[in-house]
Amino acid sequence: MSLFATLSRSVALAVMLVITSPAALAQLEPTDEQRQAAVEIADSLRYGHYADINFDEAWSEDVFQRYLDILDNQRAYLLRSDIEPYRHLEADMADAIFNGDLDEAFALYDAFSERQRSRLESLLAQLDEGLDFNFESNERLEIDREDAPWATRQSELDDLWRKRLKNDALTLALTDQDNEQIESNLRQRYEGQLTRIDQTEPEDVFGVLMAAVTGSIEPHTGYLSPRQSESFDIQMSLSLEGIGALLQSDGEYVKVASLVPGGPAERAGILEPADRIIAVGQEDGEMVNVVGMRLDNVVDLIRGPKGSVVRLDVVPAQAVDMTRSQTVEITRDTVSLEDQAAHGEVIEVERDGEPHRLGVINVPTFYVDFDAFQAGEEEYRSTTRDVAREIDRLKEEGIEGIVLDLRNNGGGALQEANSLIGLFIDRGPTVQVRDAQGRIQLYGDTEAGTHYDGPLGVLVNRLSASASEIFAGAIQDYGRGLILGTSTFGKGTVQTLNDLSHGQIKLTRAKFYRISGDSTQNRGVEPDIIFPSLIDPERIGESSLDNALEWDTVQNVQYRRYGEPENVLEKLIAQHDTRAQNNPNFRYLERQSTLARQLREQHTSVSLNREQRKREMEAQEAEQLSLENQRRRALGLDELDEWMDARSEGVDGAESAEGATEDSDAESEGEEDEKTSVDRAHVLESAEILLDYAKLQDNRRLAAKR
Repeated sequence: MSLFATLSRSVALAVMLVITSPAALAQLEPTDEQRQAAVEIADSLRYGHYADINFDEAWSEDVFQRYLDILDNQRAYLLRSDIEPYRHLEADMADAIFNGDLDEAFALYDAFSERQRSRLESLLAQLDEGLDFNFESNERLEIDREDAPWATRQSELDDLWRKRLKNDALTLALTDQDNEQIESNLRQRYEGQLTRIDQTEPEDVFGVLMAAVTGSIEPHTGYLSPRQSESFDIQMSLSLEGIGALLQSDGEYVKVASLVPGGPAERAGILEPADRIIAVGQEDGEMVNVVGMRLDNVVDLIRGPKGSVVRLDVVPAQAVDMTRSQTVEITRDTVSLEDQAAHGEVIEVERDGEPHRLGVINVPTFYVDFDAFQAGEEEYRSTTRDVAREIDRLKEEGIEGIVLDLRNNGGGALQEANSLIGLFIDRGPTVQVRDAQGRIQLYGDTEAGTHYDGPLGVLVNRLSASASEIFAGAIQDYGRGLILGTSTFGKGTVQTLNDLSHGQIKLTRAKFYRISGDSTQNRGVEPDIIFPSLIDPERIGESSLDNALEWDTVQNVQYRRYGEPENVLEKLIAQHDTRAQNNPNFRYLERQSTLARQLREQHTSVSLNREQRKREMEAQEAEQLSLENQRRRALGLDELDEWMDARSEGVDGAESAEGATEDSDAESEGEEDEKTSVDRAHVLESAEILLDYAKLQDNRRLAAKR
């Protein structure tokens, strides 16, 4: 029997299953603790949040729509008629939350859960009857239905799911699985999702509802259940044993939001931001499909004892088809302060036949050993102390300038951002913090003198956030150095964690402002010289998040300028552009980021014809492979046969230049890595720019003396 002929029979069977299933009859109801917590959350938002929130009918409508989006963001389960009985919540949601009246919101969840269960049982019934995998039609499946209207007839969703099932099967078929493997994998996926539905508890529903409530305000405010609060405490104590990656939901998928500096995933070099995880397995166990799985359950699968291995099936961020996954292995570990410590190196740049030495200090995070500090120990570890030591060491090696590498630095201790700025200025304000009442507190460096007053560059990227943005913004405002790289994340808000009678709430209480008066919120810090990057700002960063607070300004404060880098920027940019045009890695980054954006814009649907799907996928990957091989040819590297091989070897990893022998010593291999690594290209070019800047400063000083 064909794939298409079996569908109507299996839908009828699914309806029968829903009617007779005991789980379908079990209604989830809010507990008294959750009702009370809802009232406390509403009060916290009303009286404690930074934003001035108007809990009116418009807010109620936003929360209702957000709740529906979280439940069924692809408009694949609920009919318009399923939603109509709860339309009054569009006007009444605010009253319901403030009064702890959650019954109707829970009932809507039950309606969704029943539709979801019915659909999964339908798919399993079809698998029981056997599938005829016919992939010769010219149909296409729309892959993003977030803005689609709600279906008015069941037949509309039946047709959507007929295509979805066909696509699920085709996706597996394109990975060379036979029919038996495809049916087994699909059964495991659907049964797993059905089991998770049957295991849903009132706390799960309450969490979804509160996510809609807090997410309507801004993205960094949120409810933490008692279980999540415990997990958060473990994470903050750095005793969490996992892979060191921050994950977030992205539709049905789990996406890597960022990597913990010094963590196992970053050290392994095989995960990147925006990668999607589609399956998780233990070292010797079967892979568990996690598409559609709740985020906290995925996190539980990935966690494990230190030293154990977890396997992840990952679709790279740059892949445009979910069939292009690869399995990676990461050894779980804890992240220590030593792993995150600042460390420096010397880079040699040749000009006119003469070598010049530039220092680079990598600052993965803003850290401080609070226990040692509070105990009064004189030699406690901190970002500022470690950077100061590295500066002293680099000065002894005769460097002509220093680049601080803050890429991927997501922030940390505010006091360390302040004190680190103090190494490069002689007293002065560093950041303004404005609370909900409009009161502004000014932070600054109070110690006289500077630790380093030479040429300075700060290298940032889209994952430089919070304290990193405070530091970069202050250096830019003071004219103390050059900011290089890409626009930063744009997180300019301050959160506190408050206890509730049931769980906790993370609440945005204040905003950061630069000493110039500009906020770092939403826009981030714009570099003086922009580098190309593969991180898409439309997918990563504050501006990509729903309801992010807007950029604004406050009154600037008085501060002295240490230099006027803007006066030489035109010349510096011209010199940089000349080098970038001749740099294979910079050309690759520029072209690959443009191509990735174009492919995502074009990739709004997928073909359900096997041969057409393969042609489309091969054409897209051929473009990506061509760019990679152009880069490799220019660098004297062996060309690749498959685009995914670049990911396997690591575009940013250790690659040997053509002609290198196995007995090459470690030093020569390191030199080749410097020349061939895309990631390293930003560091090397930053050193080049800083040398240009140092020479221009010397020339201006000489001219001033004449």
